[in-house]
Amino acid sequence: MMSKSAPPAFGVVAIGRNEGERLKRCLSSISGATRIVYVDSGSTDGSVAFAAQAGIDVVSLEMSLPFTAGRARNVGMQRLLQLVPDLDFVQFVDGDCELRPDWPTAAISYLVDHRKVCAIFGRRRERFPDRSIYNLMCDREWDTPVGEAKACGGDVMMRVDPFKAAGGYREDMIAGEEPELCLRLRAAGWTIWRLDREMTLHDASMHHFSQWWRRQARSGYAFAQGAHLHGNSDERHWVWESRRALVWACLIPLAILSALLLVGPIALLLLLIYPAQILRRSRRMSGRFRTRILLAFFEQLSRFPEAWGQLLFLRNRLQGRHGRLIEYK
Repeated sequence: MMSKSAPPAFGVVAIGRNEGERLKRCLSSISGATRIVYVDSGSTDGSVAFAAQAGIDVVSLEMSLPFTAGRARNVGMQRLLQLVPDLDFVQFVDGDCELRPDWPTAAISYLVDHRKVCAIFGRRRERFPDRSIYNLMCDREWDTPVGEAKACGGDVMMRVDPFKAAGGYREDMIAGEEPELCLRLRAAGWTIWRLDREMTLHDASMHHFSQWWRRQARSGYAFAQGAHLHGNSDERHWVWESRRALVWACLIPLAILSALLLVGPIALLLLLIYPAQILRRSRRMSGRFRTRILLAFFEQLSRFPEAWGQLLFLRNRLQGRHGRLIEYK
């Protein structure tokens, strides 16, 4: 057993695809790790060469199979355990994130003191939240409550043994693989915890509406796949999120169109349900009025790409096709 006075021993699995300077900052931010493995998903920007020159063990994913973050992390873990078979802890980090210097020590100390916690994460912050409303939305999204949590994100410190026992991430999920793994870990009796500490600095680099739309469509796809896999469980995993998008983006517009055909133009007044919902949601947010309205507007608008993502999942399922990664950068 590791003593509290001993330096924390942990490995790192970093994943990325064409992250460029973001990957350089990511790998340079890691200190104190027993071993670092970088898993590359077909980058063409020199990421592999940079990581190799930095003395980091590099694994390039086989390009004949679809790229997913879950697959990359699993492959990275397998390589890490080949290099350090008796490793107890692993820090997963996305290639567009930088680790805070004191995070690994704090995370492992908590895991040592709390034996039922198998995964711990802290505050992921957006590097440039003021550069676009899309970056700001990411920063707000990651400001989750402190304490016991249902799920973590891509940046997380985990115990190796529970991860292995659970079988790792599902490799066929193009998004949402972290909550799905956490659901299985919690079902096995483990706890997920959000620590009140800074963990990573993220660079979303979202400056265009089309990027935001693709990211939200990816979320919708994940909602549909998660509900398909675990919607019948006691938790009703992502059933509500899936139905919410379908109601606002499909059912309500169809109802308004039907009313328009039946009673005429007066039915257009039903469209006021959308600004009413935006105002209602904005009242629950913090910040200046203009910012709250803008955030609430995009929150409501996101139901449409989320619904589109669900339809993509349904199409793929009916056709027996595997989902392909929806990239927004």
